[in-house]
Amino acid sequence: MRLFVLLFLICVASVVPAWAQQISLELGKSPLPLNQYYTISIKLQDQPLKEYTPFPEIEGFKKSNKYSSTKTIITGGKTTTILTITQNYAALEEGEYVLKPFSMQVNGKAVQSKGMEIEVTAMQENASQQLNLPDMIAEDEEPDATDEPEFVDKDDNAFLTIYTDKEEVFVGEGINVVLYFYLAETDQRLLDFYDFANQLSGIIRQLKQPNVWEETFDFTEITPENVTVRGEPYLRFKLYEAVLYPLNLEPISFPQLKLQMIKYKVAKNPSLLAEDRQEGYKIFYSRERVIPVKELPPHPLRDVVPVGNYTLNESLSKKRVAANKSFTYLFEVNGEGNLAAIMPPVPEAPPGLEFYPPDVRQDVTKRSGRVVGSKTFAYTVLPREPGQYKMGKVLQWIYFNPTTASYDTLRPSLQVQITGARGNDALVLSRDLGSFYNIIENEDNALVDMHFFDTIKRYTNIILLVLLAIAAFVFLKK
Repeated sequence: MRLFVLLFLICVASVVPAWAQQISLELGKSPLPLNQYYTISIKLQDQPLKEYTPFPEIEGFKKSNKYSSTKTIITGGKTTTILTITQNYAALEEGEYVLKPFSMQVNGKAVQSKGMEIEVTAMQENASQQLNLPDMIAEDEEPDATDEPEFVDKDDNAFLTIYTDKEEVFVGEGINVVLYFYLAETDQRLLDFYDFANQLSGIIRQLKQPNVWEETFDFTEITPENVTVRGEPYLRFKLYEAVLYPLNLEPISFPQLKLQMIKYKVAKNPSLLAEDRQEGYKIFYSRERVIPVKELPPHPLRDVVPVGNYTLNESLSKKRVAANKSFTYLFEVNGEGNLAAIMPPVPEAPPGLEFYPPDVRQDVTKRSGRVVGSKTFAYTVLPREPGQYKMGKVLQWIYFNPTTASYDTLRPSLQVQITGARGNDALVLSRDLGSFYNIIENEDNALVDMHFFDTIKRYTNIILLVLLAIAAFVFLKK
């Protein structure tokens, strides 16, 4: 019986790592107002997103933009990462709709959803959206002359452009960079993408910057957006998007990019018996862009302070604690900026408090050209002397705000009251060492032979040989 239990535990242990990597589908809420998006999300735990099939179509809804978010949790030295890809759906009108059961292939695995009923109610508010238009104009090549008079080369209204939301940035400040291809709605039959995957990989290599931290926006489908440029309807294709954080004073420089498209000539006298288009090629160019990078104002910590717009959230597990009994203090930084560059603030602890290295949790959301989120530092604190302690005198966090072009400091406002008297014998056991040590009293402390697993291996081989002999005997007998 003991041997069977051990073999079962070994099998379970081999399966546990597979359970840690999870893929799931998450559906949005219902009911929802007409002016809010319905969402379908893919969630991946502890694994990168390699590929996935398109999100399903929903009758009565139109696909809108997608965004991704990443949540990172570090507890006791173990890191857990959750990546979420969300597709927005815009309802066309009020009513009741049905999302039928569907399946998606994510990283080569089938993920099922039972679907749901969706109720769309009246609008709650009317919010208009501003459209940021690029200021680039494409440089078109001269069309090649043709010897075939039955086809003509019509002018097209299309251009390739690099859009940035800032003209200059500070060191460490984020800048949103997007590569767009614009095509007039009336010219959709004139142009088509050519060898798109290979061209895009080459374009992205040219966009990479050697001296920046890059937060890219993940998307596998290139879907057009309906926009208006100078009063005319256009289709806008987003080919690349990222937020870049310069690490030094070297300017961010984008070279002239080119995109080859299939350009059709149209028949001068269309006929049902002949092709009405003739395939050719045309190259579209973007203009070079150079974004100057400014140095931060003088400050003793100029070379190490993080840059962004941040606020502080804090909390204490207990506001009144007995001496030699640990408590937890959470220092959470929220806002927009390069959260990966934020390091935990170093406590300047008084003699009466003892701080331990914090557990770290990071939540990042990439949406609408912005990278926002939070980074939480959970400090375990052991009070050794009674008294009143203000966290603002122990911790502070200095950063540079690019909006105000000035340095700012996040200071805690909470305080903790330590009661009782110091007890030297309680110091070692006063800190909560975690769930692993909490079960020590209930575990068996019997000694285990170091060669026990060799014995298990030997018995397992004997069992396999017996089973093989039985199988051979049955086979030969039949």
